[in-house]
Amino acid sequence: MKHPAIRDLTPVLRLFIQQQRKAMIQGGLLAAATALAGTALLGLSGWFLTAAAIAGLSVAAIAAFDVFMPSASIRLLALARTASRYGERVVTHDATLRVLASLRARLFRGWATPGAAGRLILRPARLLFRLTHDIDALDGLYLRVLVPAFAAGAVALVAGVVLGVLNVWLGLGVVAVLIAAGIAIPAAAARSAAANTLYRARMVEANRARTIDLVQGQTALIMTGRMQAQADAILQADARLARVDQKLNNTEATATLAFGLVAAAVLAGVLLVAGHLVQAGNIGAAPATLAVLLAFAAVEPFGALRRGAMELPRIRMAARRLRPRLQDTAPLPEYPRPPAGTAAELAAVTLAQSGAGQPRLDTINLSIAAGQTVAIIGPSGAGKSSLLAILAQEVTPTSGVAAVAPTALMTQRNQIFADTLRENLRLAAPTASDEALTDAAAAAGLSQLPGGLDTVIGEGGLGISGGQARRLALARMILRDAPIWLLDEPTEALDSGTARDVITQLQRLTDDRTVVIATHIRREAAFANRLIVMEGGRIVASYEKASPAFSSALALLRPD
Repeated sequence: MKHPAIRDLTPVLRLFIQQQRKAMIQGGLLAAATALAGTALLGLSGWFLTAAAIAGLSVAAIAAFDVFMPSASIRLLALARTASRYGERVVTHDATLRVLASLRARLFRGWATPGAAGRLILRPARLLFRLTHDIDALDGLYLRVLVPAFAAGAVALVAGVVLGVLNVWLGLGVVAVLIAAGIAIPAAAARSAAANTLYRARMVEANRARTIDLVQGQTALIMTGRMQAQADAILQADARLARVDQKLNNTEATATLAFGLVAAAVLAGVLLVAGHLVQAGNIGAAPATLAVLLAFAAVEPFGALRRGAMELPRIRMAARRLRPRLQDTAPLPEYPRPPAGTAAELAAVTLAQSGAGQPRLDTINLSIAAGQTVAIIGPSGAGKSSLLAILAQEVTPTSGVAAVAPTALMTQRNQIFADTLRENLRLAAPTASDEALTDAAAAAGLSQLPGGLDTVIGEGGLGISGGQARRLALARMILRDAPIWLLDEPTEALDSGTARDVITQLQRLTDDRTVVIATHIRREAAFANRLIVMEGGRIVASYEKASPAFSSALALLRPD
């Protein structure tokens, strides 16, 4: 049975390996080369200085001593350490950023599955946290855990081999101490920091949510007299975070002290063994100096594991949160095309409702002719929006068969971002030219904006009216150029004059398209040539415009 940590981190590791295997290997080798070059530089420098000092005791030794080879080797090691450190930073960070970018794309696809986005939008702060803090935390798995561990292990093994040439037991002892300390100290630090690290992560998330609520809900907070209370809650959370940070700093300082004690113990032990070997005549003073400095330098790479160990609980929590969405999400199968002359055809379509006995849609049989304008009416909860979702292929029918031509959906809630009109329109057609964007805006009645395509729009449509926001949505639909337009109460919450203007634009733009409108407003249903009445998830009636029942059903709708 897998250890819980391995089970949590395996999907992330698999993602790194699948996408950046070569870069990961290169980064690990460069990190090891950097650590080895630094260790060898210190050891060789000590040997060179000691050997040069001993050679200076006699004229004959000075003449025979080779100064150039060791000094050239020292320079080479210094250059190699600099080059490998630069290469390691470039390769490892590039690989990590590429994997995290791919992970964000996977998460977006996972959240686009039926129901997932709806559940997540109820807590937008969580969405922000998953896309930022949680994903950013995963970079530590490779950069601060795997790479330092590989480099430290390589240094320990090479140092053990070099020291083993001088004395086998000395080499084995140093390797054993380094490996044991390199595992035990980070593990103890991770265990000690786990509770505070996880508490800190949750507190940061909660505090970000409070801050978002403070900014976005300041009007409601002021109206209810809760503005100061919300600000005080954020300040209190900051104070708790400061106390947790102090505890984590104490844990990190303890781990640093532990590695310092190990370094002192290794240095003292190697010094005693080297002194004994020199006294016994087995090695000279210069090799003894090399052994002491090499052992001392070999401890340094293990200190880098300290930070990774402190972050490991947070990395595990992020991986556990994101694991359900790490797998590639298979796209919904496309609907088959309906017969010629037909825009959509549903046969015995049922859509089950999670956690409820009654389905959202029950045995829907519907055929819509190409070019027809259909208004779907009925009380709230009758299934109008669910039927539009089926036609838009936002959800998959639980049973039945659906054949629908390509669609474009316009809902009451339009996503408008803080950017220019041009970039907001390009969400519908990323490669569209400025001319095509201008034509679409003009066709939707959006040409009156003073800055044209360069008009800057605030987040959520700040700076433009509600009617202009609906026209922007119309322009996007024009750019999509789908044969079926699906409209969910397109003029809801607009004043009567603006609503009639939007309806006029719709009538002008939809002459050659199939239009399906879900509505309970008379003005929206009036330009349809067919009414479909829904109740309790079923279609209970269908009226053509020429029939008397059409006018009667229209009269029952909410007036303009």
